[in-house]
Amino acid sequence: MRGFGRVFKRGSTYWIAYCYRGKEHRESAHSDNEAQARKLLKKRVGEMGQGRLIGPSEERLTFEDLANMLLTDYEVNGKRSLESAKLSIKHLREFFGSERAIDITLDRVRSYVRERQREGAANGSINRELAALKRAFTLATRAGKLASAPYIPLLEENNSRRGFLDHGGFLALRDGLPAHLKDPVTFLYLSGWRVSEMRTLEWRDVDLSGRELCLRPEVSKNKDGRPLPLRGELLEIIQRAHEKRRPDCPFVFHDDGKPIGDFRKAWKTACKKAGLAGIIVHDLRRTAVRNMVRAGIPERVAMELSGHKTRRVFDRYNIVNDADRARATELLQSHLGAQSSERKVTPLPDRRHLA
Repeated sequence: MRGFGRVFKRGSTYWIAYCYRGKEHRESAHSDNEAQARKLLKKRVGEMGQGRLIGPSEERLTFEDLANMLLTDYEVNGKRSLESAKLSIKHLREFFGSERAIDITLDRVRSYVRERQREGAANGSINRELAALKRAFTLATRAGKLASAPYIPLLEENNSRRGFLDHGGFLALRDGLPAHLKDPVTFLYLSGWRVSEMRTLEWRDVDLSGRELCLRPEVSKNKDGRPLPLRGELLEIIQRAHEKRRPDCPFVFHDDGKPIGDFRKAWKTACKKAGLAGIIVHDLRRTAVRNMVRAGIPERVAMELSGHKTRRVFDRYNIVNDADRARATELLQSHLGAQSSERKVTPLPDRRHLA
């Protein structure tokens, strides 16, 4: 193998040396057998011939290493989606286990997708997991631990929710909620804020005299603060909360001094009482956006109030339902009915005279 590297011995262990892109690499064969060392050297020469030297560090990198890099990145950067990333890693770990990173190929990724689909996972959920895997590979390549990352395509998502409430339905649902949840849930219905934003709202964010509150950037999903004017029922909600303000609790909305926790069970019970099957809390956000647009609020202003950054997401919430279509038909009929019943025929020009 002269000219392509060499085999030498250190103590009782054989080593190999080879040049790649102008740099000499030395690597232990972890064996006292010269034939094993030459076999490893031949493998490295083959990799170099393909323009992709894997090397010992890449061969040792496992899925667990990728997972640790991803979670560390989330923790260091204070990403609020850390818990979501942990859940994605949990699903990925069940399939990839302790596999080497270089063995996670496109074929393996497709096998993972098929397995998750057989388990009944939605495409959106699978995409979040694939996105976490892609991010982990990106971090590994940037750190120089991998020369390249596999192609990981995402799935088509056609499962976006279309749930919303009419005003009567919301009032019926609210009646079935515990007392400490009525105002917080009404706040969500009127503001279009996320549940997490409502939970973390503190009195330092509220200016009652100026009738405004402002979401802090550090608790916003998109890390942008935004003001919310307080008028009408929104103002009344904050005023009632102020009357119940406790010196030992910084939160505007609380349950006897404790932060508002997970209330899915209470929500489900209230929905059942109101006859609203399949409605989730996040549907209040969609409903708020829809109501803003129908109330004549300019879409740009509605986006600022609700905190939507992309038009694509905003459009998904501004749902057209059966009532919208019926209203459009009524408007068309009204327009046609206002036209004169007298026939007006406009003759076409005689093309013979135009020739």
